[in-house]
Amino acid sequence: MTGNPHLAARIERAGLKQDELANRLNQRIEDLTGQVGKLTDRHVRNWVTGKTRWPQARQRVVLEEEFGATAEELGFIPPAGRTRAPSEDPLRRRTFTTTAAASLAAAALLPAAPSNGSRRVGMTDADRLERNFVDLVQADNESGISVKLETRALTHAQHALDLQAVGYASTRVRQRLYYLAAAFTGTALWAAVDSREAQRASGHLNQAMKLAGMAGSSEMQMRLWGHAALLSYQQRHLPDALAAAAAGTRQHICRQDPLFRSLASARLAGIQSALGDPTPALRSLEVAEKAYARADREEERAPWMAFFDRAELDGLSALVFGRLGKHAESEAHLHRTLARLRPEYRRNRTYYGLNLALSQLAQGELEQAYATVLPHLPAPGKRMTGRTGNLLEQFGQGLTRTAPKSRIAVEWADRHAEGEEHR
Repeated sequence: MTGNPHLAARIERAGLKQDELANRLNQRIEDLTGQVGKLTDRHVRNWVTGKTRWPQARQRVVLEEEFGATAEELGFIPPAGRTRAPSEDPLRRRTFTTTAAASLAAAALLPAAPSNGSRRVGMTDADRLERNFVDLVQADNESGISVKLETRALTHAQHALDLQAVGYASTRVRQRLYYLAAAFTGTALWAAVDSREAQRASGHLNQAMKLAGMAGSSEMQMRLWGHAALLSYQQRHLPDALAAAAAGTRQHICRQDPLFRSLASARLAGIQSALGDPTPALRSLEVAEKAYARADREEERAPWMAFFDRAELDGLSALVFGRLGKHAESEAHLHRTLARLRPEYRRNRTYYGLNLALSQLAQGELEQAYATVLPHLPAPGKRMTGRTGNLLEQFGQGLTRTAPKSRIAVEWADRHAEGEEHR
């Protein structure tokens, strides 16, 4: 069950509890039909968790009225081939506006209205949003991606867009708000990609690209092309992944700042190596190394770029060598990555630790690979999902394939069985 972060973001944005939303919707049902609604917090919980993917028609109507958005925009998914019945149309005659989507609770976050009654949105509002973006980036680095983080990112993106509608703002402020909306949506995109939720990720990607274009930010577009490349790679659409990664290297920011060029080139090398052709991959990796050497690491950059340092470049290089079958080189880079990785980057430590175990396993170092993977295993009753969960599955499959009757393989199978029992 993947959940519905779009609806969760709207509810969080409105400052509502699940039972409060149910009560508001029941009142709308009574206004609409003359009969008291019977929704409870359980209905709302089922919507948010994804257990109910397409509510009943009357429920959809009042949800759309409450949030000023269609059911699809709220993250609900109609059954295959399902279209709205004509009988639903009279219930949808009310006009939904952006203002209707902003709740009274959310209004407290908007800038105060001056005495003349008009509203003015300024850099102070944008600065507050950017501080929240920094907090989200830190949460990603420290705790890893989750649906909750995706929801928070979408909530802030919506707030950035709401600020555009409350009154006057200069062109410079509006561009920055579009940039921040793109940044938050890009974080939601990354959360969905890391969780391997392709459908949600694709929706976030389209919205983020549109917002980055309106912001006129080649830096944000470069970030998004990198996420687009990984998304296509996960879906095994390798030509699309290659085109997206190459598009990232062509952004103006890569000509302006060698650190961005280094990151974009390393990502391109990763996709090229997945295609199995070592020459262009190693050439792109060389470009990444040279660009990194030229970059001024003390220069101030966007908060999301803080992760890209020598440890991360070594990690991306390790992935390239691993995909090319150069497992000894991959292992050497991974050791350097883990030695240099900053303590707060716990998610990356798990990710690269599991890759190190896979590299050692590929070289036949069963004992060492098993010792490497053990500290990264989830606690009993827990499970890894997304990219890290996929790596753990690869390790188990590789262990079974390499030495199915070994002591380590038997112990691994027993441990996996115990984990299933605790779920």
